[in-house]
Amino acid sequence: MYLSEYQAKEILAQYGVAIPQGRIAASAEEAEARAREIACEKFAVKSQIGAGGRGLAGGIKFAASPGAVRIAAQELIGSTLVTEQTGPKGEKVGQVYVEAAVDAAASLYAAVIIDPKTAQPTILAAAVGGVEFETLAAENPEAVHSLALSRQGEVADATLLSFLNGLGISMAAAGSAAELLRSAVRALIKTDAVLVEINPLAITGADQAIALDAKMVIDGNAIPRHPELDGFVREAPVDDAERIARENEVNFLKLDGNIGLLVNGAGLGLATYDMVVDAGGRPANFMDIRTTAYSFQIARVIDLLVKDPAIKVILVNIHGGGMTACDTVAEAISFAYSRSERKPPIVYRAAGQNADWSRTMMKDRRLPFENAANITQAVNRAVVVAKQGRL
Repeated sequence: MYLSEYQAKEILAQYGVAIPQGRIAASAEEAEARAREIACEKFAVKSQIGAGGRGLAGGIKFAASPGAVRIAAQELIGSTLVTEQTGPKGEKVGQVYVEAAVDAAASLYAAVIIDPKTAQPTILAAAVGGVEFETLAAENPEAVHSLALSRQGEVADATLLSFLNGLGISMAAAGSAAELLRSAVRALIKTDAVLVEINPLAITGADQAIALDAKMVIDGNAIPRHPELDGFVREAPVDDAERIARENEVNFLKLDGNIGLLVNGAGLGLATYDMVVDAGGRPANFMDIRTTAYSFQIARVIDLLVKDPAIKVILVNIHGGGMTACDTVAEAISFAYSRSERKPPIVYRAAGQNADWSRTMMKDRRLPFENAANITQAVNRAVVVAKQGRL
């Protein structure tokens, strides 16, 4: 789960990461009121969107008074920011974060991640932060330095200080920066995050380190272990299709292809996706039907595939077992198709519990499907049908 700036900062502050005073606002009037609660001479008014690059797109404005904050917020809220990460459609600004502006003597990039190769917490850092970091990282990947930590997030003081000195941080500021990074590591581990990014990490004229911007990504599988994040989960921006799927016990991610995937099990879903790509096809989604989903719930998610005009064929790859039998999925397909005028062709592969009966159901209910004997045959046939637009 991705956390926006104000959410990430709220969590990081609880673990000791130094941040500027800030308040979230959903209207220009609220932004002015929040500014009056912050004691400072200059304010930063920051669009809260999921994509990066907002600074270059005009999504951050500075103001010298609460009244000027209101004007800046009025310009930002409701506007659409187009960045390299949003694509041409852009992303609409619904809220702004008003915070005390900080004069930085220096800024750098810092992040703590879970290294996918070693499963260990790792600090990444570069001597240049802010909007210039992505250009630097793209042109010179070696400018990004890494420091592996123990699985518990521990590292010797001398090692961490030497790492920071190597980035050009003075000895006077290194202690504060080290403390900030240790706090970020604690936050990563305690919240089951896979990423804590601080960009820029500013060094003030008083040699104090402070997080001017922050992002966090929490492992979605760990959300049930963190009831303290329930509020953030409810506030998190979610695509309508993903919300509908989540409400109906299905993991779903919309993609830009033309082959709809109807699959149960995360591993089988990923394998099916990879096989479609390897066969020259373009998946329109990832899907993992949870074992707790029943036929009406699955049907609601199939509706998403049926109504998507980009989808030319639906590839069903079901392995019946546990609590999800093949006939449950066949029944769901029948429900979805019975109430839709659009009926894309189906390539159907089922194995395991009630597989034969599910094929009989598909035939008796006159669904537009073609049976496949195995996964490879199903994938190859779906790729062909997607190109032809028919069985």
